[in-house]
Formats: sequence, structure tokens, C-alpha cells
Amino acid sequence: MTALSNISFTIEAGEIFGIIGHSGAGKSTLIRCLNLLEKPTSGEVILDNIKLTQLNKKELMHERRKIGMIFQHFNLFDSQTIFNNIAFPLRLEKLSKSDIKKRVDELLELVGLTEHANKYPAQLSGGQKQRVGIARALANRPKVLLCDEATSALDPQTTQSILELLRDINQKLGLTIVLITHEMEVIRKICHKVGVIHASQIVEMGPVEEVFLNPQHYVTKEFILDNSHYDELKAHLKTSAMKDANLYQITYSGEDSYHPHLSDIIKSTGVHFSILSGNISYIRDLPYGQLLVALNGSEEAQSNALKEFSAKNIHTLAVNL
Repeated sequence: MTALSNISFTIEAGEIFGIIGHSGAGKSTLIRCLNLLEKPTSGEVILDNIKLTQLNKKELMHERRKIGMIFQHFNLFDSQTIFNNIAFPLRLEKLSKSDIKKRVDELLELVGLTEHANKYPAQLSGGQKQRVGIARALANRPKVLLCDEATSALDPQTTQSILELLRDINQKLGLTIVLITHEMEVIRKICHKVGVIHASQIVEMGPVEEVFLNPQHYVTKEFILDNSHYDELKAHLKTSAMKDANLYQITYSGEDSYHPHLSDIIKSTGVHFSILSGNISYIRDLPYGQLLVALNGSEEAQSNALKEFSAKNIHTLAVNL
């Protein structure tokens, strides 16, 4: 069985690059290939123009110092204090006690855990444990940070705080971050680019704004469409006056999020509509509005409405219940 096939992409320095896919798609294998925890049977992994796949064991150990990694379940040493957990990779490098203390203190401040230095992992919350994991991964000043489902075990509020920390670290340190996830919300919050992996292949890739607002592959559309309440909608629409309506997810971005385009288009085309859900949110710092609407009316009226949406650079995505 092939775990990954025909995958090729470049991650720019200082970028936050997300890899999203369903369970079994190959995303964990892909991220482990980046630091050669899994060695690909063919192809190359290149970091700073150095071909990691051609290095001997000693050379690879040296280059791996440029790559930090954090995990879904933290992987901390339960019998060691938070200070010692973070200090572990520094002691492997045989730094002096004073240098270790200075670096650990810097990292504790960076992740907001200065007052917890002498506690043990069991005394911390899940979010605090992940902050320890992040600090430890940064100890040797890596150029790349790999995040393997780093927020999957956390509640939504804690996830948000960890994502904000990662974005802050990216901006302060210019650190390249590669994260894998099955949650589009994580991609939307902090990533600059995203690759969608399905059946061992990258099926779509590009800037998050482009992929999110104009998805091409059906798997990408599945991630973007909020289908959590579609069963209820389906049952309701079958018995309503909108039973023959066509459903669309309409997405505005930038300043268009605050303009009454929908109202204008409805008036000009005569199409009937019902707003089923809506919200205004952000792709990083870009505001966008998203509506789920049921359009009804003549085929011509609906076609004209869709053309006007397109002319105003408003993205429409057909929803099949």
C-alpha cells in the first residue's frame, strides 16, 4: 500500500503552511517525512538547500536540530518538572547550567509559563502542557516547527489561545511552521497557505484565502461547508415553501462583507430567497461574511443572480443536501 504518492511542494521561510485531510489520508506520514522520522522510498526532502534524504545518520542528526516538533498528546516527561522538560534538549547539547537556565527562562516567558517552572505536567491543564511542548520544541532555535495535530486534544477556547501563540511566535521569530489538522478552522485562523491531502495525494493547494473562498476539489468543499445542521435543514425544507429551492453558500470577503450586495441582487433579478444561517468571521486578519441561502424563482432569475454574484467577486458554492 502506498502511503504518499506524487507529492511535491515548497514551503517558504517564515510561512505558516497547513496540511488538512481526513483520517487515513496520509497527513501524519507526510509531516513525519519532513524530518525523516519516516524515510520516503523515493523522492527528496530538502531543507535550506540540503537534501536530508542523502545524509548519513550523523549528518541527519545535526540537521534535525533545525526542526522542532510538537504533538497532539504533548509527550512530556511526567517525572520531570516543567523547567527540566524544556531543558532536556539543551542538556543533550551539553550546554552549561547558566546557558540552560537563561534559555529556559526565555522560553517560559515566551509561552507564558514563568510561574509554573517548578511544577510537574500532571499539575497543568492541557493547554499549558502544549505550551511546554512548544517551548521544548523551540529550545535549540529551530528554523522549522512541525505541529502534528497540536490542538486536536484541546477545547475550542484553549485551541484559540494555542493558535494565537503559534502566530505570535511566527511573527516574532520569523519561524516557519508546518501544521497538520483535520479542522478547517485551524487553517483559517493562522495559515498563509494550505495543502489538502486525500487518498495519499495533494489534491488542492494555494493561499488560504483562495482555497477557502473558491475551493475546487470536492474534499476541500467538504471541509469548508458547515454541514453540522444540514439534516435538520433537509427535513425542514421538504415541508416548506422552499422545497424546490437551490441552496448556496455565499461568501463575501474584505470590505464586501459589510455591503448589502445580497439585497441589491435580489431586487435586480427578482429571485426569491431565504437566509438559513450566516456569520462574519476572519481568515487571519481578512474579514469575510458567509451565508447559507435558499434561492427560488425561475431558472433565468437564479442564473442571473449567480452571474451578478460572480461579477461582484462574491463566491457561491452549491450545497447538495
